[in-house]
Amino acid sequence: MLTRVKSAVANFMGGIMAGSSVSEHSSGSDLPLRFPYGRPEFLGLSADEVECSADHIARPILILNKETKRLPWTTGYAEVINAGKSTHNEDQASCEVLFVKKKTGGTNSTPNKNTSTKRRSSLPNGEGLQLKENSENDGINLYYWSLFDGHAGSGAAVVASKLLHHHIVEQLQEIVEILKNSAVLPPTCLGEEPESMVTNSRTLTRAASLRGGVGAPGSPNTPPTRFFTEKKIQHESLVTGAIESAFKEMDLQIERERTVYSISGGCTALVVVYMLGKLYVANAGDSRAIIIRNKEVIPMSSEFTPETERQRLQYLAFMQPHLLGNEFTHLEFPRRVQRKEVGKRMLYRDFNMTGWAYKSIEEDDLKFPLIYGEGKKVRVYNLLQYEHGPEDVLILATDGLWDVLLNEEVAEAVTNFLPNCDPDDPHRYTLAAQDLVMRARGVLKDRGWRISNDRLGSGDDISVYVIPLIHGNNLS
Repeated sequence: MLTRVKSAVANFMGGIMAGSSVSEHSSGSDLPLRFPYGRPEFLGLSADEVECSADHIARPILILNKETKRLPWTTGYAEVINAGKSTHNEDQASCEVLFVKKKTGGTNSTPNKNTSTKRRSSLPNGEGLQLKENSENDGINLYYWSLFDGHAGSGAAVVASKLLHHHIVEQLQEIVEILKNSAVLPPTCLGEEPESMVTNSRTLTRAASLRGGVGAPGSPNTPPTRFFTEKKIQHESLVTGAIESAFKEMDLQIERERTVYSISGGCTALVVVYMLGKLYVANAGDSRAIIIRNKEVIPMSSEFTPETERQRLQYLAFMQPHLLGNEFTHLEFPRRVQRKEVGKRMLYRDFNMTGWAYKSIEEDDLKFPLIYGEGKKVRVYNLLQYEHGPEDVLILATDGLWDVLLNEEVAEAVTNFLPNCDPDDPHRYTLAAQDLVMRARGVLKDRGWRISNDRLGSGDDISVYVIPLIHGNNLS
């Protein structure tokens, strides 16, 4: 891998390697690191290779080595560091193949090791394609891909990349008995009392009070009769709820462990879980997921940005101001994470305090209201409803890609690139990911990094997965 990195640098810098050395990661705290900084485990990079990859001038594109056995589903992956805005590549990625079975012991508040989770033994080095044969029939196979974009440091992104899948598994363990048996009916919950019933109850109360009837229906001395509507919870909703709960638990863990570990900054999170024929895509922040099927684009995530939150809050302020009172809570925000925008009032996305929120920063105010986004945080795609071809893919990428390329441009690039690859080459999806990163980064010219039509290229960290959907059909 080191040879590939050096070769990439040579290609773009005329064979001259940058001589600067990247210093060890430090967040300015005396506390120990929760996890050491590194690139995604499945790349299998050495410390020297990580240092070479962090050349802000050459910005070599890292891909999975052809000699390394590919990620599951022949997934493609590529990444590149920023053009100097931060010392490290603050993006993080992880990929796991897991087996979820019913929890047998007590709960594990810090899921570093989950004994009820069977992990594919060849990960994290990206080797192997399938889970080992499992004799248990009381569990479910789970495929997991994730991207994390760190802000004000890479600490939270590194921690989330190491632990979020454990939280997801822990939540799924509570419902695995229901999910694995399609014959089991979904649970039933009680909905709210119908408004008409409330109105009738008030009418009865007034009538009873006029009659003075003690114990009469609706009188103050008689407990009101409550009528509920039954709502069936579908299996799909159970999985969605489990993933959302896992995000919140991950957020709470990072917040809690800041007192004992040095965990810098915050991060966005984009996660895909495949199980039982369906893809579940969860997003917090401004990364993005799209499906390209038959050359058409299907958005699979909703982004949370300062602009989207500003529009949503303006709507609430004018149309539903009573809802704003329920939206805000306050948490301490460490002074060391403050940024230059303090005093201008900004919205600050962060996993370290809440995975689903933005913070509003005011000058001389270290208390930050959390603004929870609306809408569906987890989107579901049923692979069983479609027959996918080899060019049908799921694209996951951090904002470094989407800042300069539209959904349609990405779709056009992928659908034009893949047909020109050898259909028997399992590495073609990695080459497609590399092509996307190249298109977004561009080429270094006199006036900076430039992409097609001499537009300004992305100076941000860029990380991209290209996941072929045809493998999901085969598993199903």
